[in-house]
Amino acid sequence: MASAWWPCLILALLSGLAASGFPRSPSRPLGKRSLPEGVVNGIEVYSTKISCKVTSRFAHNVVTTRAVNRADTAKEVSFDVELPKTAFITNFTLTIDGVTYPGNVKEKEVAKKQYEKAVSQGKTAGLVKASGRKLEKFTVSVNVAAGSKVTFELTYEELLKRHKGKYEMYLKVQPKQLVKHFEIEADIFEPQGISTLDAEASFITNDLLGSALTKSFSGRKGRVSFKPSMDQQRSCPTCTDSLLNGDFIITYDVNRESPANVQIVNGYFVHFFAPQGLPVVPKNVVFVIDVSGSMHGRKMEQTKDALLKILEDVKEDDYLNFILFSGDVTTWKDTLVQATPENIEEARTFVKNIDDQGMTNINDGLLRGISMLNKAREEHSVPERSTSIIIMLTDGDPNVGESRPEKIQENVRNAIGGKFPLYNLGFGNNLNYNFLESMALENHGLARRIYEDSDANLQLQGFYEEVANPLLTGVEVEYPENAIQDLTQSAYQHFYDGSEIVVAGRLLDEDMNNFKADVKGHGAINDLTFTEEVDMKEMEKALKEQDYIFGNYIERLWAYLTIEQLLEKRKNAHGEEKENLTAQALDLSLKYHFVTPLTSMVVTKPEDNEDQTAIADKPGEGPADTEASYQPPQTPYYYVDGDPHFIIQVPQRDDAICFNVDEDPGTVLRLIQDPITGLTVNGQIIGEKGGNSDSKTRKTYFGKLGIASAHMDFRMEVTPEKITLWSGAAQSTFSWLDTVTVTQDGLSVTINRKKNMVVSFGDGVTFVVVLHQVWKKHPVHQDFLGFYVVDSHRMSAQTHGLLGQFFHPFDFKVSDIHPGSDPTKPDATMVVKNHRLTVTRGSQKDYRKDASVGTKVACWFVHNNGQGLIDGVHSDYIVPNLF
Repeated sequence: MASAWWPCLILALLSGLAASGFPRSPSRPLGKRSLPEGVVNGIEVYSTKISCKVTSRFAHNVVTTRAVNRADTAKEVSFDVELPKTAFITNFTLTIDGVTYPGNVKEKEVAKKQYEKAVSQGKTAGLVKASGRKLEKFTVSVNVAAGSKVTFELTYEELLKRHKGKYEMYLKVQPKQLVKHFEIEADIFEPQGISTLDAEASFITNDLLGSALTKSFSGRKGRVSFKPSMDQQRSCPTCTDSLLNGDFIITYDVNRESPANVQIVNGYFVHFFAPQGLPVVPKNVVFVIDVSGSMHGRKMEQTKDALLKILEDVKEDDYLNFILFSGDVTTWKDTLVQATPENIEEARTFVKNIDDQGMTNINDGLLRGISMLNKAREEHSVPERSTSIIIMLTDGDPNVGESRPEKIQENVRNAIGGKFPLYNLGFGNNLNYNFLESMALENHGLARRIYEDSDANLQLQGFYEEVANPLLTGVEVEYPENAIQDLTQSAYQHFYDGSEIVVAGRLLDEDMNNFKADVKGHGAINDLTFTEEVDMKEMEKALKEQDYIFGNYIERLWAYLTIEQLLEKRKNAHGEEKENLTAQALDLSLKYHFVTPLTSMVVTKPEDNEDQTAIADKPGEGPADTEASYQPPQTPYYYVDGDPHFIIQVPQRDDAICFNVDEDPGTVLRLIQDPITGLTVNGQIIGEKGGNSDSKTRKTYFGKLGIASAHMDFRMEVTPEKITLWSGAAQSTFSWLDTVTVTQDGLSVTINRKKNMVVSFGDGVTFVVVLHQVWKKHPVHQDFLGFYVVDSHRMSAQTHGLLGQFFHPFDFKVSDIHPGSDPTKPDATMVVKNHRLTVTRGSQKDYRKDASVGTKVACWFVHNNGQGLIDGVHSDYIVPNLF
């Protein structure tokens, strides 16, 4: 699949830093002004600059905004930027009064925990998050003292994709006030030479744009600059609000004397391929259209408009058919028909008469279309050198016939058998887009969301135009054997006119003299092989002349493309394969400092240099058994204590959920398992003395815990009698009468005599084990343990287990609170993890500070061993032994 599929670069620059709630004044006040113009609610944004450097399609962009607080009191200043998911943020810094606070890219969960910790301690914090398919938003607010200056600087990178014959940089400009120095500056360097360069703005007339905009290109270099004065920014000659509100678009293309271009820098190469002037391969298209009741009205009208427009563009060599699905499936013709003028006219009449009705049977609609394409190929009723495409449009989820997404995916995958691509268009938001995307990706296509808007018909048409002109099928890019490694995707089902295939990799031998690449594909008339040979010495010489290129851009381009493709593959992977893809993508994201869906960047500005994470008081001069008192930080906690009561704090709700697990003594339960950090915690259940076997009245507790780190080759067994540590084969044993701290690389264990034990794996993973001792001669009860997770922010997003699965943010809603069977404990309905449960208000105890009394924690109790709250059922967490 050619790489023209990605949305163009969109940066919504909302860098108006006005304090919130300020009413914008419509016109300039008359008379004397005591503050400079452009000051809104005491804040003056005196400079905003967007600097873009593009080298070989790889864009490196820096957004810098500077502001000063002109008021005589402290003010909060906010900076927010929106970008599309195709851009990876690589850096953010905040400078206040000359002191710079940098951002750090961390694994997503780690960053989130660090962010929540900073916020809970009242610190200023900014979080950059990639939020799936939509625009991602970066926001940070800081408190700026009177007279102080603040600078925000955000850097992001992106590979610009060729789309309908052009590379497009799309900047969404929206400062919220007049800015003294506002500037967009783009420098473009393309080794192939620039053939066209243009820039336009949706928010300003061409006359005004002309005086603020300069653009030029010559040979390999191009430059665009947009510098509106304050007067040019005004929405009217006497206004004080800005008309800079909309799209600023830079488009360009490169010379294509040769269909391919290879560039090599520091052992990394990139290979661009976009042939021109080839005849279009005829295509066989089946449109599978949802006509269920939910498509009624504007959606159906827009779909019909788009299909009628598409019919005008279908070529006479193409074959087509329409399949409509609601509760059942109807077709326009029994087989594919050629797009003759007569057939197109008949198709137009058919489209105009489409009506909506009934349910959504996606499975049968798709299978009918696939079978029609397969049959046409088998019966040779379509041209031998044609290519097949299936395009489905739906606005909802399957709800009749086969409606299980995973089963539909399996049926479709088996029916297509890798022979042609499936493109899924999801209309609106009321659908399972992940299902559509996953199904399209595993069949060499892609999914696109069609937004419910006045231009939905144009969005549909635009999509069709991208796939309307296949120039090659079965494209394979080949390199000399044993010469390269770490290659990005090099096989594509189609190359579409106006797009570009990009392959990158590493050379095994940096001293090779020449480099040869072949691109093979099937054209409309014949099979083609395009060969590109590069003289390495010439290449080196040519690239030395380019003084203003950022040095390792090809290596970063390779990393960007590799991460992007690993994340795509991950969407359809399961089990070990998914874990491996995740680990590879995470490693590269952290190494190259990219904010991807697996990482976040967190920026923390210390307030008065206070750090209140945890306090370990140094023991004073006194009796030998003084202890380091453990002060739990105000971060979310998760624990299990007593007759195993599991308590999960949900910080978003300022509330907690609890559940019990009832299992036989001797059973071992998995509490935490993290495949990335290698940490596991398991607990073994004990019963009462004398072994009461009545499950309704018996009490059970955790009597043994096993904590292990595979990466450190470390194990620890904790019982109410003793604590045993193994580091490799070396064993140490301690009793609960000791007060001792054990440290080794990245690990610290502190035993507080007869009370508790604190175990920390580096900065970011801390567990507390609480010892509960009962009267030795008690006829029934035995000593037992409580287990508390007080910091888990360095554990990975793949952590699981009865406690571990809750380390990732989740939410719940409680409604319909009503009296229960116990008048002191009301019942309610809870919606959590897509389940609707009946829950009861109750309370449990937190014994971290005092093992005998405890602190009361109110929580919603989930019945039946946590069913509906935990993933799967509780018996899924039973493991054979402690380690």
